[in-house]
Amino acid sequence: MAVLSRRVRPDDWKPVGVDALEANALKVVRSADNRSVIAGPGAGKTELLAQRAAYLLQTGTAPAPRRILAISFKRDAATNLAARVRQRCHRNHAGRFDSMTFDAFAKGLIDRFGQALPGRWRPRPDYEIMFPNDRDYRDFLQQQLGAPPASVGTYADIQAITVKTFERRYLVGLPLPLDGWRNPTPGQWAADRFWQTSLHEGRKSLLSFPMIGRLTELLLRVNPMARDALRLTYSHLFMDEFQDTTQIQYDLVRTIFLGTDTVITAVGDNKQQIMRWAMAMGDPFTDFDADFGGKRTPLYNNYRSSPELVRIQHVLAQALDARTVAPVSKTVGTIAGDSCAIWDFSTPEVEADRLAAFVAAEMKAHKLGPRDFVLLVRQKAVDYAAVLEPAFMAAGIPLRNEAGAVGAVMLQELLAEEASELVIAILRLAMTKRAGRYWTDCQEALAALHGVAPDEEAAQAKLARELDAYAIKLSAAHPNPPKSKAMARSIVDDILAFIGRERLIAVHPAYGQGGWLEKVVDAVVVHLLASSGDGVDWPSALDAYEGIHAIPLMTIHKSKGLEYHSVIFVGLDDGAWWSFSNDQIEATAGFFVAFTRAKQRVVFTYCAHRGARTKIVTLYDLLSKAGVQSVRIA
Repeated sequence: MAVLSRRVRPDDWKPVGVDALEANALKVVRSADNRSVIAGPGAGKTELLAQRAAYLLQTGTAPAPRRILAISFKRDAATNLAARVRQRCHRNHAGRFDSMTFDAFAKGLIDRFGQALPGRWRPRPDYEIMFPNDRDYRDFLQQQLGAPPASVGTYADIQAITVKTFERRYLVGLPLPLDGWRNPTPGQWAADRFWQTSLHEGRKSLLSFPMIGRLTELLLRVNPMARDALRLTYSHLFMDEFQDTTQIQYDLVRTIFLGTDTVITAVGDNKQQIMRWAMAMGDPFTDFDADFGGKRTPLYNNYRSSPELVRIQHVLAQALDARTVAPVSKTVGTIAGDSCAIWDFSTPEVEADRLAAFVAAEMKAHKLGPRDFVLLVRQKAVDYAAVLEPAFMAAGIPLRNEAGAVGAVMLQELLAEEASELVIAILRLAMTKRAGRYWTDCQEALAALHGVAPDEEAAQAKLARELDAYAIKLSAAHPNPPKSKAMARSIVDDILAFIGRERLIAVHPAYGQGGWLEKVVDAVVVHLLASSGDGVDWPSALDAYEGIHAIPLMTIHKSKGLEYHSVIFVGLDDGAWWSFSNDQIEATAGFFVAFTRAKQRVVFTYCAHRGARTKIVTLYDLLSKAGVQSVRIA
């Protein structure tokens, strides 16, 4: 597609790379006011934000040197949005677009300005990231904390605090008080002890990402210069997957941007809220509209799913929001037979064999690849993989558990790590033919690491020469994929030395604490070696690393934002959905998310060996109401 480097008049601007946008989407793209955009599955939320970025940058509505900040919930969503903006904008424009996760945004501010926090709340510069779970909080409350002062309460008061209440209400539930809690309740006293222990009493400060979010909000509340610098930097803010925003994240945005001229676009779908277990707000859209004067704007089109799937989706959506308007499918059905069905199997082994045979036949009939399919499960993907993987391998289709761990990193997350992406891009450039796309990716990444602007032609040319020379050297030194861990480590270390570890840490602050970079590098080494077996060549090894020829197995939560020709949900039973009755709304939203990943077909499987289907009869009733049939397969 053609991208413009020159300024265009707003009236002359047209969407880039797409034929057209629906009317409301175009209104949002051109808007000059705060908007809350309710966009259902397949509505093109990422594309909407990419087009809005293109409009703002190409027309000068976001005037240089001010920038656009896009904050997403997931790293792959942030990466995807940035890539789309680069495709639609000249690099001079795209260079003023910052796309990152909430966690990365908050952490970057703490890393830069955290030492300006008052002593009570100041972490040590070399703090480490921790991921406390329910057991950690329980141990703290019941074994480490002890009794509070008599003026606060009793030991029994502390023991009465539940784990979830402690974290959500007391530890990070509200903005931090500058001077600590005065006349604290037992819960506030316990929270203060956790904070002070984590910040000051260990060998290093230990912080979770929610704690970092609260510290960042306090930092900007008490440091007007840092807050005003952000306000001056960003003329526009995008918030993606806004339905999953936590109170911590919302308070941070509110502290920075409320009452400023920064124009905010919040995009999401309240029917896809599946992160309440991770402290997502109940209804962030209503709070945003009240605080920021957001103008509610719905999108109606569905560009992903066939008309029949959209019809069924609407039945599910009405269970979550009775007021939801039926979306309009903008694609066509391409398969014969049912678009959705429930398949009953006698045993998990029979289920695995039949599913593998079905996918193999569909690939042949519709000229599809393995990545056009996904196997979704509610939880414990490793248990399902143990049965499914042999059957799919026997059918000639590798299956990959993307929820599996490679060292200390989940595989799906490893592929989105900047260090992993850079190593693979350079290997693609050096070891494969027709690698022009990777040359561009590498050149842009190196320019970002070296701080070279797009219009610095001499510096850009120097980087290009260095990249070409290094690719030739790397290819000559390692003509074949590694056959040992030592060799894999040597290759990865050599690439990182060329990239510059310190530059990588400077641009991606998450790599600066807690040994995270080393954990990622170790995972890259392990996964590269595992992908290089059986005497394969470099293109095959790199394809295996990225899973290009493998069908993915993942959980519902990890499928968010992705799409596939066919979705096969394995295990629609009480065993997988054991917590359904605890929060039916969120569980039904998860079910809705799983269903809406599909373009053409959804298959649910059931096997009595794994559990009954009485606790989740509500989900079966919804499918029955939509006309979905249950079929006994074998």
